[in-house]
Amino acid sequence: MSLTGGVLTTVPALPHTVEAAVRALLRAGGTAVLSLAGDDPPVTIPRDPAREAAQRELSKRMYHENDPGLLQRAMDAFWDWLDGLFNAASTATPGGAVGLVVVLLAVVAVIAALWWRLGAPRPGPASSSLLFDDRPRSAAEHRATAEAHAAQGHWNQAVQERMRAIVRSLEERALLDARPGRTADEAAAEAGRTLPAHTDRLRTAAHDFDDVTYGGRTANPQMYRRLTELDDDLERTKPSLSINSSAPGTVRNARQGAAE
Repeated sequence: MSLTGGVLTTVPALPHTVEAAVRALLRAGGTAVLSLAGDDPPVTIPRDPAREAAQRELSKRMYHENDPGLLQRAMDAFWDWLDGLFNAASTATPGGAVGLVVVLLAVVAVIAALWWRLGAPRPGPASSSLLFDDRPRSAAEHRATAEAHAAQGHWNQAVQERMRAIVRSLEERALLDARPGRTADEAAAEAGRTLPAHTDRLRTAAHDFDDVTYGGRTANPQMYRRLTELDDDLERTKPSLSINSSAPGTVRNARQGAAE
């Protein structure tokens, strides 16, 4: 079927569905009768009625039974959009598609390096990380448990128990109030005011504890050794009495610790 001189002409050997559409079209046109035999001359009808009749016929359900579903059309549209985006990016990148692949690989390499260097991000703020989660135990008990874990190579548990031993020891020496629900960061900040020479090491120890316990990082012997050395140094350190007067309870406890 083709348009010639502003009218619709028909040719023989049409497919079955198209033949049915053309027959309906001519019935709707009402201006001529078409014979599809090869010996009959073609019949012409005006363009607008032919177009309207064809649209009505081809809008019937029988012609759309094999059309793709909504999900398939959405997926096709998405892949077309993604293909266009990739083509636009490769056009703007020096070297075309190869250059774009190189840039993407470089970005992935940088992300992997940062992940390896910094570790997985913590799921929440460190202030929500509780230090003690079971029955009260003495500093000696925490140290013994930490050493047992270290001897078996269980460095995560060893680091956790050693940090608990540090805080429990400070509580036993009255350098910290024995307060349930304290976090590692809170304990480090409070102890740093009493033992200012060890403020940075206490803060690092608290971060190590949070990273191992809540951040998904894996401890190692070096991390445990730092905590062990800090624990030993704190045992030999006397507290500083030059503490902010806004914390009278802490000052009183520090003086009691110095008198021991």
